[in-house]
This record gives sequence, structure tokens and C-alpha cells, in this order.
Amino acid sequence: MLEEECRAASVQIFLDAKITEVRRSTAFTVHTSDADFRAPVLVVATGGLSVPKIGATSFGYDLARQFGLNIIPTRPALVPLTLSANDRENYCDLAGVSTDVIASLAPDNTSPSPASSSRHVPRPTTPSHDAPSFPESMLITHRGLSGPAILQISSYWAPGQGIRLDLAPGQHATASLRNARTRTLAAARSALQGFLPNRLAVRWLDLHAPKSWTNPSLDELERQLHAWTIVPAGTEGYEKAEVTAGGVDTAELSSKTMESRKVPGLFFIGEVVDVTGHLGGFNFQWAWSSALAAARSL
Repeated sequence: MLEEECRAASVQIFLDAKITEVRRSTAFTVHTSDADFRAPVLVVATGGLSVPKIGATSFGYDLARQFGLNIIPTRPALVPLTLSANDRENYCDLAGVSTDVIASLAPDNTSPSPASSSRHVPRPTTPSHDAPSFPESMLITHRGLSGPAILQISSYWAPGQGIRLDLAPGQHATASLRNARTRTLAAARSALQGFLPNRLAVRWLDLHAPKSWTNPSLDELERQLHAWTIVPAGTEGYEKAEVTAGGVDTAELSSKTMESRKVPGLFFIGEVVDVTGHLGGFNFQWAWSSALAAARSL
């Protein structure tokens, strides 16, 4: 469909045209290895750094810097998180297990679970304030955590920060155990298997079993189930990231046309701009909407 629209508009497409230089005098000149192109306006739609194997590069950011535009530091977003060596040993043999959770950022003063070897250290940066919570599924992988809930919260996460996982959304997880005639580890496993996958329920309880089965101990167990805090070791990087966060500072562009405020005729659209949406087609929508805004002004 896109190719048909391009043909109808007499758009010319040049494949494998490597750009070597871009200059601006009275017009923009784009030098390639085979030809030069001149135009009064230049629209940059080069994308971000995600999935380099399909050709993603930093070209758009480099071009923006060349013309004096500010760049918000880039990082992988909507990306799986990796775990520390100890946490991988504890959980990653459960790769493929999925469960519904509510994922959020842990408060800065929250320590990780005692079953985790991760250290809670101050964050060097804060990607975003007021991060929301994501009630979606989580997937355990061979290296860490993925699934929609994890991908969503990864866009707000910064190195050294913990993530908080509610493993029992909307559940009074220990209710059946409190009412049981005898409170045992086996009874606790049965209770957790009512809302967690069997293998995850057994493993998590083995690593977090209370020292006793008193009401205060069950209160703490309930709290941990709703606020399991773990500190990721990192992310799977741009290779696995759905999008790139950061990019050309929106303050540098007209919000109506996407034209540079400093360089008339220079436009930036799509992922190269510092706009990142949630999962669900929002990043595609931004790419198309920003392109439409630029096109209408030309």
C-alpha cells in the first residue's frame, strides 16, 4: 500500500544510496557515493538505534548535532531486562514460564528481596518521573525477564534501580493458608499455585518461605508477594529493543510542523525524535503523525 501511494505521488526511491555528507547553503545538498541531491527542505526519518541488524545507525542524531540541535541521551526502550548471575541461577531455568503481574518502579529506598543478590545502588540517571504501573504479563527468559509488563516498565527504568512486581494482582494470596487447619510449606505452595504457574510458585516460595507460619509472618509473605523487588543487571540492548528512547530534543522542533527552530527547512520525524510511546502501536502512530505534520507544512 505504501509503495502504491508513493508511485501515485511520483516519489522516487533510491536503494543502497549511502549518504556521505549533508551540506546547507541556499538549499540542502545530500552527497551519496553515486550522486548528489539538492532540495530546499530536508526531512530526516532515519529511525533510532534499535535492531541494528536491519540497518539502524546513529546517522539522524549525528546530522542533528551537525546543525546544532540538542540530543537527549539515547537508550534502549521497550526492551527485555537481564538479571544478575545469582538471580539467573534462581529463576532463569524457568524460562518460558509466564504469569500476570503488575510491574512498577521500586521506590529509591526499597531494598531488593533477600533471595536476590542484586545490590540496590543509587541511580545515575532518572529516565522519567512518575512512571505508571503496568498490569500485564511477565515472561521469564534464559537471561532475565520479558513480556509486555517488563517491556513497558523498561522504558522508565534506569541502571541500579529496582523494579517492583505484584505477583498476585487483586488477590488475598495467603487467605486460604490463614484458614487452613495446619500451616505448612506444602499448604503454602498449594495456595500460591492458585494464582501462579506451578513451577514459579514452588520456586518463589522455596526462596521466600517465612521462618514461621504466624500471622505476622503471613503478613510479611503477603507483602512480598505484592511487592517483590528485584534489581535488573541491565537490558538486552538495542538488539532486542522495540524502540530507542531519547533523540532529537522536542524543544528544538516546532510541535506543529516538526521543523527545526534553528535551521529553516530541516525536519525530523519518527523515532529519531525524543518521543517514545507504550506498546500497542503508539510508536507507529507517532511516526505517521509526525510525518503527516511535516508533510502538511511543505
